[in-house]
Amino acid sequence: MCYRSSTGAFALAAVLSLSIIGAQAFDETKYPNWKGQWVQLGGNQDSPWDPTKPPGAGQQAPLTREYQAIFEASVKSGADGGPGPDPTARCIPAGVPRVMIAAQPMEIVITPDATYLMLEESSTLRLVYTDGRKFPDHLEPSFTGYSIGQWQDSDGDGRFDTLVIETRGIRGPHTYDASGIPFHKDGEAVVTEKLHADKADPNILHNEITTTDNALTRPWTVTRSYRRDAQQTQPEWSEFICSKDTSRVQIGDQYYKLNPEGFLMPMRRGQKPPDLKYFK
Repeated sequence: MCYRSSTGAFALAAVLSLSIIGAQAFDETKYPNWKGQWVQLGGNQDSPWDPTKPPGAGQQAPLTREYQAIFEASVKSGADGGPGPDPTARCIPAGVPRVMIAAQPMEIVITPDATYLMLEESSTLRLVYTDGRKFPDHLEPSFTGYSIGQWQDSDGDGRFDTLVIETRGIRGPHTYDASGIPFHKDGEAVVTEKLHADKADPNILHNEITTTDNALTRPWTVTRSYRRDAQQTQPEWSEFICSKDTSRVQIGDQYYKLNPEGFLMPMRRGQKPPDLKYFK
């Protein structure tokens, strides 16, 4: 279960403070104005990864046969009272690239050597290095991964307008969306993003996201879009906290309900009682 409190996230506030200091050290006019609060364009917390297609099997994810079977088995497990296919239901962070659905507000802070993507969901802070560095030989996996970006001037007007990001070292378990479409267990996924403003409306931002992963038969590209409320001059930010649902109990590979009296109840019709080997 997820909660939003009115207390600001201290890590995000610290980055904002640093960005104000850093802004004095570089020419902001060379970069796009992406200030403000961005949120996904349409959709909700359970939006499918590809917003142009139905959720679940309707996404037509280019999974290998092995991982298509894993996906179908996880969905069936959830329907049968098992853990289910969505790790965020167990308070595991959404991670990259799923967090970029931006179901909760996002802010983008541009500094000379790095760009910060600050997302209210799970108080996620993404650091994108833009100082020309290379990927290190060893990456410690994390849910946000290790990101290197490059600014581009796509129309040749002397100003940057596009940020291309490559992210590696993404920690699992993670899925594309709530339906549970999986990534390969080897952790070798590479996610490339191409962020740019809409040509007709600067308050719409497009993110072309391509995932290359060994669970896929080919790279999978989708476009997520975000809208900025230009009238909101002083946006409010909340701390996003995930707390496990104490009304559900996992025993073995099955989930059961707890009724108000504290007794175990089945999650579905015909579910068998838990094996006594789990009890002393």
